[in-house]
Amino acid sequence: MADTWEALEQACGQCRNCALAETRLHVVFGDGARDAEILLVGEGPGQREDEQGIPFVGPAGLLLDDMLEIIGLDRTKVYVANIVKCRPPRNRDPLNVEQDACIGWLRRQTALLRPKLIVCLGRIAAKAIIKEDFKITAEHGKWFQRGGVQMTAIYHPSALLRDVEKRPETFVDLKAIQAKVREICTHTDC
Repeated sequence: MADTWEALEQACGQCRNCALAETRLHVVFGDGARDAEILLVGEGPGQREDEQGIPFVGPAGLLLDDMLEIIGLDRTKVYVANIVKCRPPRNRDPLNVEQDACIGWLRRQTALLRPKLIVCLGRIAAKAIIKEDFKITAEHGKWFQRGGVQMTAIYHPSALLRDVEKRPETFVDLKAIQAKVREICTHTDC
């Protein structure tokens, strides 16, 4: 197991554990502060992310930046990663076999980061991290704890681009995240 960020990123960049490796342009490893107390986890890269090798750089990423700004955060204060590191064709949901092949990378990133708070962006991340039967419409904004880490899920920014009716609920969830950050994070101001 890679014991440094650099070794882990290099190993991940050579991954061929699933068919997504055949069509990727870049492995989208993650981005942000490698000492962050807050980990944001999405489902997988889209076209722009695959082209640039950075998570959340397309329209959903711009909205994510706005969402973070609402609660006094930005990407310099958090770490952003995905369940799968390679783009699924036509931006479809990652298959279970792809998630299973890739989740080890995220687990190692999490072990290196040691976050106090994990925010799952959307149902796929929540099902992989919080619990398999997670229902985003019923459980977004609820708090869970595992191994001393506080976890919650909010609607994925791309879902909010498609359905603006979900934005007021998400604003409430964001304010709860802000309160939790203020409660448990020692070197993250918001």
